Amino acid sequence: MKLCGFRISNYHNKVRLALLEKGIPHEEDPSCFPSQDPAHLARSPMGRVPFLETPHGVVCESQVICEYLEEVYPDNPLYPRDPFARAKVRELIQVFELNVELVARRAYPAAFMGASISDEAKAAIKADLAKGIRAFSQLAKFDPFVAGSAFTLADCAVAVHYPLVSLATQRVFGADVFADAPEVAAYVERIGQRPHVARVLEGSREAFAQLMANRRG
Repeated sequence: MKLCGFRISNYHNKVRLALLEKGIPHEEDPSCFPSQDPAHLARSPMGRVPFLETPHGVVCESQVICEYLEEVYPDNPLYPRDPFARAKVRELIQVFELNVELVARRAYPAAFMGASISDEAKAAIKADLAKGIRAFSQLAKFDPFVAGSAFTLADCAVAVHYPLVSLATQRVFGADVFADAPEVAAYVERIGQRPHVARVLEGSREAFAQLMANRRG
């Protein structure tokens, strides 16, 4: 197994965390970045990262990769056995990724690349984020994990998406969008003490710091 991508990417880190939590032997290829180069498109049709090289071929898209890993490596499962409980884990992932992370991503160019953003765009993003965070908070259990008593793939997703969303909104809005959802921040602080989560988040911080240093240089 070879995970191709870069550690600044929260979706790369989601898969990396799942690999570590499941104890799956793997390598990383940190040289892969989003690209429309034909050689890259041959492995990732949309030109995105991450993608996973397996003995049977390449698998793209973080959620698909994680589902594949769950089926091929059933040990240390990241989904409950009960079908309804599994659906609730998937629901949490989808609500957070579609209605929180992907909404906040509209502000990433302004937050991290110095792009301009209009007041109207900021207001729209902030309003959509408020709805997404409300929905996620309604579904999440935080008991002590997102979906209940067991660590699941929902934790792999939220643990790596939250820091980027939080930082971006602080930079763009001047305040953390999670300020009105203290239960989410408390959960992330707690889950950050888990060894594999701490390892992945530290790797992400180091990669981001290196990127900023390269840009300044």
